[in-house]
Amino acid sequence: MNNENRNDEAVSPVIATILMVAITVVLAGVLYVWASSLAEGNTDGDLTLYVFDAEDAGGDVTDGTDDNLVRVTMTQGSAVNWASVSVKISVNNGAPVTCDRAAPGETVDTDCALVEFGDDSDSDWTIGDGVTIVENGQSMCGAGETCSIKVTITNVREGNTMDESSTVAQ
Repeated sequence: MNNENRNDEAVSPVIATILMVAITVVLAGVLYVWASSLAEGNTDGDLTLYVFDAEDAGGDVTDGTDDNLVRVTMTQGSAVNWASVSVKISVNNGAPVTCDRAAPGETVDTDCALVEFGDDSDSDWTIGDGVTIVENGQSMCGAGETCSIKVTITNVREGNTMDESSTVAQ
């Protein structure tokens, strides 16, 4: 009787494997729920990606103070109200200058103006709409110069940069 197997206290390898799989599945589920809540919390459920294309506005820049410099077109993103948008430009790595949107026949008090194109019948910037950035009483890029222009578009209500684009005006 000394050679008797005493398996009364041992756990079967099959039961141990089933327990390990069950624990792994439960832990994976907990990690998935935790990671999902973190991802949702970081985007506030309102993640919108914007893309704006900047290009030379065409025509030659002069020593005048009303040259068309850059055309900026929204190519991706949801509609954003103009009251929420700030557009700044930096010419040849200079200090950024805020450009104001000019309604037809209206003047602005900044060195550059935004003249809207596309659907200008509403108060939103939508896909396909854009602005031409125009000098406004200040020569920002002189005749014969090739000017590097960085455009930064910010949602001032949300406090975040929607897009940064660069182009060359000449």
